[in-house]
Amino acid sequence: MKALAVIQHTSAEYLGLMEDHLEGRRIRFKYFRPFTEAGQPPQSNELADGLVLLGGGPWGSAGGRDVPSLDQEIALTRSALSRDLPVIGVGLGAQILAIAAGGGSSPAALEFRTEFASRVKDDALAGYLPERYPLVTYMRDRPEPPDSAEVLSVDESGRPALFQVGAKAFGFTGHPGFKPAMAEDLVMEFEESPDNPGPVFDQVRWQVSEIEESLIWIMTGLIQVTELMQPGRTIPLRVTT
Repeated sequence: MKALAVIQHTSAEYLGLMEDHLEGRRIRFKYFRPFTEAGQPPQSNELADGLVLLGGGPWGSAGGRDVPSLDQEIALTRSALSRDLPVIGVGLGAQILAIAAGGGSSPAALEFRTEFASRVKDDALAGYLPERYPLVTYMRDRPEPPDSAEVLSVDESGRPALFQVGAKAFGFTGHPGFKPAMAEDLVMEFEESPDNPGPVFDQVRWQVSEIEESLIWIMTGLIQVTELMQPGRTIPLRVTT
């Protein structure tokens, strides 16, 4: 059974809807919480089959309000990349992946928004990435993927929404398995929160079914490309139109 190390940066943000897809494929995951009093990021030898770096709410990586464990996580991500392990970065995690891979991050104000991402490569995620899918971001700063990265989808402003580094590393600016309660809990967890989040809460609630539907295809492709499926199991290729 495969196992992933998952780094949380806040109590509120976790794998969300992604958990069911991993459990359904018998992929285990263990949360690491460096923001707690005794918590630490995993050691390199604890990355059995891959690394997931989750979002950070108001924490960023571009110098304004950096997550305290930033340097450790960059080093850990570089170790995972050097070993060709799967890496999935979400929000702040995508920034850490971009930095570790030779890119960077740029300063941006804390933002909570929902829009749609558009696929720019037909074969993205082995052809499973939807042509258009909901993109919910709750993030400070933005990832700047390295020149070697491949942008797979963009947001409505033309910025990278999903990028790939090497064969098995992916950075999502929005959480593909986002649950509305995550944003509500982030607002309560931190003194700093986005301006006027109420209308965005409502929009995200209306999009739940679209998020769930898109995630089926995103996780199918992601699991296949990262080779996290159990040996001997196969999935028919999605036919795109």
